[in-house]
Amino acid sequence: MSYRKSMTVTALSMLTILLALISISVGSTTIPMREVIASLFGSADGGNSLIVIQFRMPRALAALLVGAMLAVSGALLQGVIRNPLAAPDLIGVTGGASVAVVSFMTLYTGMYSMQWIPLIAILGALAAGSLNYMLAWKKGVSPLRLVLIGVGISTALSALTTFLLISGPAYLASQVLNWMTGSVYGTGWKHVSAAAPWALVIIPLSFLFSRSLNAQAMGDTVATGLGTRIQRDRLLIMLCSIALAGAAVGIAGTLSFIGLIAPHIARRMVGNAYGALLPTAALTGAVILLLADLAGRMLLQPLDIPAGVFTAAFGAPFFFYLLYKKM
Repeated sequence: MSYRKSMTVTALSMLTILLALISISVGSTTIPMREVIASLFGSADGGNSLIVIQFRMPRALAALLVGAMLAVSGALLQGVIRNPLAAPDLIGVTGGASVAVVSFMTLYTGMYSMQWIPLIAILGALAAGSLNYMLAWKKGVSPLRLVLIGVGISTALSALTTFLLISGPAYLASQVLNWMTGSVYGTGWKHVSAAAPWALVIIPLSFLFSRSLNAQAMGDTVATGLGTRIQRDRLLIMLCSIALAGAAVGIAGTLSFIGLIAPHIARRMVGNAYGALLPTAALTGAVILLLADLAGRMLLQPLDIPAGVFTAAFGAPFFFYLLYKKM
């Protein structure tokens, strides 16, 4: 990684930490930054320390982890599919996670702990991604077939999610709809502990596929000539992307467009080489979700607007801009 790219990653890391500290500091009760830092080191008074450690810190960490997971998931998909408009939604991953979680919430509520939701979402995402991969297989998997079949699966899963929502108990509708909008509101340490293993294992693991993704960007023929085992790598990269997206959806719901826009912003900063692109995209996704969560908490107080409203409001015009550039 060049000096300029290393400095970009360092600057983004510092910005992410700063935004996380600001997120912990502000709210219905503003806590001075020095007391936030003191709380993190265990030397603040009891009241502020409780707010920081038990309520605001896990929310900030959840936003950081979820944003990073969605961004890396999107970057991996864009590399495999070789389509700048690719995102976890495109191949049905988000739809599969949503169906699994809505089914769990409507059919088994009260029978099992809600801490199972991240695992349920990952299983749903894996099921949808596996179905897409199997249907797309024809002497190998081509990016075009993945996209076309993914669009069909996403549409069917969206209809199934709606059916489950309206057929479930009425008192759960608002809870499910709030989750589907996408938010880190109410996240606690159990959510962070559920997300952290996936983020801390799979995101670094995905960096190992940087050379393969760079080779695949030049086309399957060239990649094969360079010694890349395309079908094996493509399957493993897809599994990494699916697991990251499923875990993120399980924690924070269906946050839109982070997996699409974060990799594009990262490319503007460090270029197309995946060795620098993946860590930059992870940090960019974390920054986007931290900012969206801050906006949701601060702009219309005392209301706490779901972060998904702001990611969609920013992401939809960005998507149309990308679509316009590609046409």
